[in-house]
Amino acid sequence: MSHLITGIGELVTQDDDDRVLPDAALVLDGPTIAWIGPASSAPACDSATDVGGRAVLPGWVDSHSHLVFDGDRSAEFAARMAGQAYAAGGIAVTVGATRTADDERLRQLVRQRVAVAMSQGTTTLETKTGYGLDVEHELRSARIAAGEVDEVTFLGAHLVPSAVDGITADDYVRLVCGPMLEAVRPHVQWADVFCERGAFTEEQSREVLLAARRAGLGLRVHGNQLGPGPGVRLAVELGAASVDHVNFLDDDDVDVLAASWSDPSRDGTVATVLPACDLSTRAPLAPARRLLDAGVPVALASNCNPGTSYTSSMAFCVATAVLQMHLTVAEAVRAATWGGALALGRHTGPGAVGSLTVGHRADLHVLEAPSMTHLAYRPGMPLTHSVWRAGQPVPSPIRG
Repeated sequence: MSHLITGIGELVTQDDDDRVLPDAALVLDGPTIAWIGPASSAPACDSATDVGGRAVLPGWVDSHSHLVFDGDRSAEFAARMAGQAYAAGGIAVTVGATRTADDERLRQLVRQRVAVAMSQGTTTLETKTGYGLDVEHELRSARIAAGEVDEVTFLGAHLVPSAVDGITADDYVRLVCGPMLEAVRPHVQWADVFCERGAFTEEQSREVLLAARRAGLGLRVHGNQLGPGPGVRLAVELGAASVDHVNFLDDDDVDVLAASWSDPSRDGTVATVLPACDLSTRAPLAPARRLLDAGVPVALASNCNPGTSYTSSMAFCVATAVLQMHLTVAEAVRAATWGGALALGRHTGPGAVGSLTVGHRADLHVLEAPSMTHLAYRPGMPLTHSVWRAGQPVPSPIRG
C-alpha cells in the first residue's frame, strides 16, 4: 500500500545532497520511502496525509542512552547544582536500585522511556547496559534492552563495582572480558567502556575493547569527559565507531579524529557530543564547532540516564547545540539524525535511518512549525506534531 505525505512546507532530507525542499511530498511504500519530490509532481497513491505546510525531518537518531535502570538520583543532582563536583561513583547508587527491581518492572520502565522518546520524534535508539555490573544483571539488562530498542551496547565496563561487590579492578576487567561478555553476546551489537579517571584506565579499557572486538562486536568509547585523557586516541586506534562526551580535547585529539576520516573507502570515528549531560554536570560544553570545522563528523545524542542527563529530548539537545555550542540549525539537525545513524553504522543501505532517501526506512518527524529553524528559535516548546516510524504513525503516550 502506497501512502502520500503532502503539504510539506519544508522537507529536510539529510541525504547525500543535504537538500531542503519547499512545497514537497514523499511517498511511503510500506516501511520504506519510495519517492521524494515537488508536491505538484506527486504520483497517485492508495491513501494520503496532508501535513498542512509543516516541516518534515528524518526521525531523530539517538545514538547514546542508558535506559535500563531503576531508582532516583535527584538528590545528587541538587547537590551538584549547589556546587558539588560530578564524579563517576554515583553510578553505584543506580546499580543497587536496578539490581533490586524485578524483570517486569525494568521492562516496563524501558518501554515507557522509549515511548516518550518516540513521542518527541526519536525513531532510532541505542541504549546500553551498565547498571548491573555482574553477570546475572548485565545479562538481564541486555536481554530486556534487546526487546525494546534498535541497538544495544554492552557497558559492563561502566564502573568497577567495588563498593557493591568488593571486587578488585583487575578481577572485574577479567569478569567483563570473559563470562560477562560471553553471556550478553547474543543480545548486543556493540561494546563500550568508560575510559576515565575513577573508572577504567587506558590499559584496562584496551583489554575490554579488544575482547569485544574478538567477540565480533562493534566498539564505542566514553572518553575525555572529565578531563584530558586517552579515550579519543584509543577509540581511533581500535577503529571504534564513536567516541562520546569529548569535552576535553587537545589539538592532537582533534587531528587524530580528523585523520580517521582521511581514507574515503572506510568510515572513521564519529565524535558524539552530549550537551544535556554537559549542562547537568556543569562541564565545559564539548567543542562541536571546532570538531566540525576540522572535518570530524559529529553526532548529537541525549545520554538519557538517571544521574547526569535525565532527558530523552533530542529537540532540547539541538537547541542547546545551536544556542550554546555555535552550530547552525542545519548542522545540529544533521548531527541529531544522519550523525547518529553514522555513529551506529545505519546511514546506508536498505533500511537505513537518519535521512529521507528513497529506499531508506520511512521514519518521519513532522514539526508543529513551518521550518526546522523553530527548533532553536523557540527552545523548549513542544514542536512535535506527529511521528512516523517504518511507515506507520507512532501513537503518543502524552497526547493520547
